[in-house]
Amino acid sequence: MSARPVRVALRGLPLNAGALIVFVLCVFPVYWMILTAFKPTADIQAETPVFLPTSVTLEHFSDALSADGFWSFWRNSLLVTAGCVLLALVVALGAAFAVARMRWKGRRGFVLMVFVAQVAPWEALLIPMYVIARDTGMLDRLATLTLVYFMITLPFTIVTLRSFLSAIPAELEEAAQVDGCTRAAAFRRVTFPLLAPGLLATSLFGFITAWNEFAFANMLIIKNQDDRTLPVWLSSFSNVFGTDWGATMAASTLFALPVLVLFLVLQRRVATGMTGGAVKG
Repeated sequence: MSARPVRVALRGLPLNAGALIVFVLCVFPVYWMILTAFKPTADIQAETPVFLPTSVTLEHFSDALSADGFWSFWRNSLLVTAGCVLLALVVALGAAFAVARMRWKGRRGFVLMVFVAQVAPWEALLIPMYVIARDTGMLDRLATLTLVYFMITLPFTIVTLRSFLSAIPAELEEAAQVDGCTRAAAFRRVTFPLLAPGLLATSLFGFITAWNEFAFANMLIIKNQDDRTLPVWLSSFSNVFGTDWGATMAASTLFALPVLVLFLVLQRRVATGMTGGAVKG
């Protein structure tokens, strides 16, 4: 047996070990959350941590599902997230088409502004957005939260769809126009179906961003507590005896479930969309 494969394997050992350590550090909090959701209360409160389940209970999930307001806040999060994603897709699709397919004065400046907006920290917008919402009477409204999330996700959506559109030959649309299609019909029938991976990738990003966001939801929804979203509700989830860690972890697991299911369903197309948006254009 040649010694070369052994040397190659040894050279890759530190990199593989580092990757394994990073994987464990990233996955362990999720594992602990799910484990705690299924642990009996006695194991959760034990002085010695229990890393492997000795028994399983669904009591905490029952407590989370029956908690006051859980389904209302779930609905609020779903409405805000769906509205944000749909708005971002519609607006970004038009903007990306204008940038990728048309030549107009100020196009490069517009693209530069989009990139700047994308890299700007969201936290820097907290105070300005609060002041604007307060002065315009838009506090404590789900519509305001939807617009804020739309503003946050729009730059990334434009950049990704622009890159993906640039990777689709314009000649395909021109050929469809020669066959009698209008420009809009050529885009709808030829280009739009080819954009499916990019649309799914950007949709998933927008969904995760809006679904998990806490700071804006906590700041813009103050008086009307019925309009809170799930992340804000989870931060204050407790009972008369203090924080119910089992029910909190069960609610957190249920909260993370839609994103996980969506990603598993769209995994292949999302990977294609991310790759296309990253290396094309």
